[in-house]
Amino acid sequence: MKVFYHHIYEYKKGIRKLILHTTAKTNYTKIEGALRQKKIAYLIYPLGKNKINVFFGDDACVAVIKNFNKHNLFDLTDEEDFILGVMLGYDTAKQCERYLCRKLQSASKPTQVFAA
Repeated sequence: MKVFYHHIYEYKKGIRKLILHTTAKTNYTKIEGALRQKKIAYLIYPLGKNKINVFFGDDACVAVIKNFNKHNLFDLTDEEDFILGVMLGYDTAKQCERYLCRKLQSASKPTQVFAA
């Protein structure tokens, strides 16, 4: 929980506009309570059986994540993955490289043809 509270500190100080915090599912109630008390927008998604992903930060940033309508990060499109990375503050040039690699990989995947 120390890292979670540090993330809140960074958000409140304006260092980051959106945070993705992964933690044990057992922390759900504490985390939700803290975010509600501080009036910070958030989304909590399950991650396997024992973990959760907690997105929190500016209302508009959380709304974008909600608009993706995907609970699993693996389901993000290349464009959504790029947007999320930039919003989380990852290096923009590296996010561009990641995006281009993902697009190249998806373009080189063979398309499945079904015989009639």
